[in-house]
Amino acid sequence: MPLDIVVGAQWGDEGKGRIVDLMAAEADFVARYSGGDNAGHTVTVGEQIYRLHLIPSGIVQPHTTAVLGNGMVINPVTLLDEIARLQQGGIEVTPQRLRISYAAHLITPAHRALDAAQEQARGPDQLGTTLRGIGPAYMSKVGRYGIRMGAMLDLETFADAIEMQVKICNRRLTRLYDAEPLDPHKVALEYAEYARQLAPFIGDVSVMLNQALQLEKRILAEGAQGTLLDLDHGTYPFVTSSHPTAPGAILGLGVGLGYVGRVIGVTKAFQTRVGEGPFPTELHGEIAERLRGTGDQPWDEYGTTTGRPRRVGWLDTVLLRYAVRANGLSEIALTKLDVLSGLPALKICTRYRAGDREFTELPLGPGDLSPFEPVYEELPGWDEDIRDIRSWNALPLEACQYIERVEDLAGVPITLISVGPERSQVIRV
Repeated sequence: MPLDIVVGAQWGDEGKGRIVDLMAAEADFVARYSGGDNAGHTVTVGEQIYRLHLIPSGIVQPHTTAVLGNGMVINPVTLLDEIARLQQGGIEVTPQRLRISYAAHLITPAHRALDAAQEQARGPDQLGTTLRGIGPAYMSKVGRYGIRMGAMLDLETFADAIEMQVKICNRRLTRLYDAEPLDPHKVALEYAEYARQLAPFIGDVSVMLNQALQLEKRILAEGAQGTLLDLDHGTYPFVTSSHPTAPGAILGLGVGLGYVGRVIGVTKAFQTRVGEGPFPTELHGEIAERLRGTGDQPWDEYGTTTGRPRRVGWLDTVLLRYAVRANGLSEIALTKLDVLSGLPALKICTRYRAGDREFTELPLGPGDLSPFEPVYEELPGWDEDIRDIRSWNALPLEACQYIERVEDLAGVPITLISVGPERSQVIRV
């Protein structure tokens, strides 16, 4: 089938950008279907590094058309900045190469102000949001007072809608959080200018994608964040406000189930997460610092969007099996295997223990994981630098054993292995 879906199988930050970039070489369209600029994808091509938050990373491939789907919430400031930076980096971004769904929703300064006020009001129970206004924008959408990108096509009514939405958000800011209100007229004038710049990119992408599928064009759906941050299927309440799981691609792009082919789950060879929330296999100390890196390199474990150091730990295959089930994964792309080089021993969480019981599957989903203690299996490590290896047979025996064990525990094949951040540093299995 001509629609393939790439999803994060952990808490996001798995390296989806470089996998999408690789797979986009054989795609005609690359489409984001959920989330906003709380996501961050990094693509490294030679010496050039592209950091993206809204535009699909597949746009780096010169023949693709990039799509922002109706399931997204879009900050026009971030989007226009990304367009400018891509063009400065030699990537063509025109209305022919970038299409935005008229049904995607806008993020305004009022949403960002609400996000900050809500997080501050939680006190010690903060969720660790990115403060980008994502949650409040989805609340506006569900509350039926959100503003869709298509409204930008009529400047006069658009400005009125912006003013009205800011006034609605101001009532919450002042009455619930005792925060300063925003100037609705000033925001409306600012957004009218963004509308003039973005209007040529806006259209009905559902029609475009369905027509492409009928012509057997290849579409790659690019997920943001990861399975364990899904609003319904993640570690609630420490989740995002959308559906990064594979079914979200159908809703977030307006295409049918019958077109879906491969569903590729991207997972690191270890585990990371940004922000608050449960993390059964989290590590501290020397091994954690070794896995995280120093932050000197763009591929170290620091958030592309937030810059925050990521929490790190051993690979958790209880959660990985859950991701396989929740997404219907057909295969796995394993990233950052090279980071494990030089560790004398590696651990994999194979099951959880609670009291005198052990679990290989979560009894009530990945909500409250505090009762569970990880049970580990230990495997030998390897010393060789594997960043220049491009074939399975050239990998150290211990690396092959590690991959095969992960594959066995996950229950689906591993078909791609990344051994470095650059586009060519990959092994196809």
